[in-house]
Amino acid sequence: VNYTIWIPKGVKSLRGVIVHQHGCGEGSCKSGLTGAYDLHWQALAKKHDCALLSPSYEQPDKADCQMWCDPRNGSGAAFQKCLVDLGAKSGHAELPKVPWALWGHSGGGHWAGGMVLLHPERVAAAWLRSGVPMLKADPKRDTIKAHTLPDAALKVPMMCNLGTKEGVTVKDRFAGVWPANETFFNEVRGKGGLIGVAIDPHSSHECGNQRYLAIPWLDASLSARLPKVSGGSLNAMPTDQAWLAPITGAEAVPAAKYAGDPLKAAWLPNEAIAKAWMQYVKDTAVTDVTPPPAPTNLRLKGNELTWEAEADLESGLAGFIIERDGKFLARVPEQGKNPFGRPIFQNLQYSDTPTQPLVPMRYTDTKAELGKKHTYRVIAVNTVGLKSMPSAESVTVNAR
Repeated sequence: VNYTIWIPKGVKSLRGVIVHQHGCGEGSCKSGLTGAYDLHWQALAKKHDCALLSPSYEQPDKADCQMWCDPRNGSGAAFQKCLVDLGAKSGHAELPKVPWALWGHSGGGHWAGGMVLLHPERVAAAWLRSGVPMLKADPKRDTIKAHTLPDAALKVPMMCNLGTKEGVTVKDRFAGVWPANETFFNEVRGKGGLIGVAIDPHSSHECGNQRYLAIPWLDASLSARLPKVSGGSLNAMPTDQAWLAPITGAEAVPAAKYAGDPLKAAWLPNEAIAKAWMQYVKDTAVTDVTPPPAPTNLRLKGNELTWEAEADLESGLAGFIIERDGKFLARVPEQGKNPFGRPIFQNLQYSDTPTQPLVPMRYTDTKAELGKKHTYRVIAVNTVGLKSMPSAESVTVNAR
C-alpha cells in the first residue's frame, strides 16, 4: 500500500488525521494516489490542524478485496505503522497518537466502519459511502467475516451514505448496498448509536455530490470532538442539539419534536447539518453563502500566469476568472467537466479524488500585446458560483 500524506503549512502540532479511503478494484486503488492532493479536502484538514492521508492499495485485477478492506486482515496494522513512519519523516511525532476522521467509499466504507468497531476510542467520526462492515455472518459471502459492535462505537458519529439506485428506489448491480446499510444502521441506531443515513437521489455507486454534505458533516464532528491541544482525549459528541429524520424521508426536525421512534430515525448533530441534509436528499444542491478565499502568490513569467488558491470549505473550487487590465480575459477551465457531479477545478474520479495529472493553476495569455504593460488579476469561483475577492495585482511588460 502507498500512503500519501498532506500536512498544512505552519502546523506545529497536529490535532488529528483525516483518512480518504478509496474502494475496491484496480482502478479505485489507483485513484487513491491523488486523494491527499484534493484542495477541498485539504481545506477541511487545514481548518482543524489535521493531516490528510490517502492510501492506495495494490489490488490486482480480480483479487479478493477482503484482503485489505477488512482491517483485521492486516491493513489496520499497516495503517498504524504508516502513521509512525510518516510521523518520523515529517517531524510530527504526534501523528501516531492523534484521532482519526475516516471517509471511505465502497470497500473503503467497509474498512472505515471496521476501524470504528475495532478502535472506537481513536475515531472522531466516520462517513461510510456505499459500504459498511457486516455485523452478522452471511452464508452466501463466506469470505466476509462479521464484526462485533462494542458499546464505545455507539458514541462515534457515523453517516451511511449511498445512491438511491443502489437498491433504495432502483435496483442496479449495486442493489445489495442498501440492504447492508439498512441492517448496519438498524443495529447501531437501535442501541442508541449516533448514526444517520443520507441517500443521494441521483446516483448509484459513484460518489456524486456527496462531498458537499460529507465535508460540512465532518467539520461539525471535528469541531465538537477534537481536543483543543494535541494529545488530549476526544470530546464526547454533544447530543442536545440533535435533529432526527426518517431514513428514507426528506424532512428533519429537532429530536424533541420527532413523532416516530427515535431509535429508527437518522441522527443528525445539529440544525445546520439537518438543513444541509434536507437539501442533499432532495436534489444534492447543498447551498452556500460564503465566497471562496482569494487566490494568492500571483506570478508572471513571460506571458504565463500562475497562482495559488485554497478551496472554499463548503463548496470547493469550480475554476477561476482571469482579468487583464480590469477586463474579463478568460475562464480556467474554459468549460468545467465532471461526469459524477458539479463541475470541479481538479476534475473528479469515481472514488472522489482528483484526476491525473493534477490540473495546474496556470494560464498563458497568447493575445497580450507585444511590449505593452499589463495588469492581471485572478478570481476564484466555487461550485455554487460565488466569486472571491480578486488576487493582488501583478504587472509585467510583455516581451515575447
